[in-house]
Amino acid sequence: MQRAGSAENILVKSYVLLPLILSAFERDAGLISAHLRTPAPYLDMLNAAASAATGDLRDIRNEMRKLGVKVYDQQRLKTGIEAKFICRGYHDRMLLLYDMIAAQAAIHMRRYLGLDISAFKSYEEQYWIKPGSGEG
Repeated sequence: MQRAGSAENILVKSYVLLPLILSAFERDAGLISAHLRTPAPYLDMLNAAASAATGDLRDIRNEMRKLGVKVYDQQRLKTGIEAKFICRGYHDRMLLLYDMIAAQAAIHMRRYLGLDISAFKSYEEQYWIKPGSGEG
């Protein structure tokens, strides 16, 4: 048996990050609805972004299932979010620091909104995303 490799770690990281992004899109949609006179175009954009993120989360869950990776506990700590997971029979843990979460979530959100993320070096290699997904 092998412990989790980089592909599995990327899946776990994305599995933790994407629900936070979906919550942010939902929160922002509520704020936009409450404070703008013509929220519809912005809400359409946010809904499309949330839909793409939901699709990616579904794909990540399917890939995790195929690879035998299961996150069984997530806890919010003072410094970040700790995810405990099992991969091929080995228990492992990952700590995602809040600063890293905020930075990576901002990049993911830009991508889902169709913005250019090419300035963020080798992003697609660091996180489980399909090149070109979320753009449209």
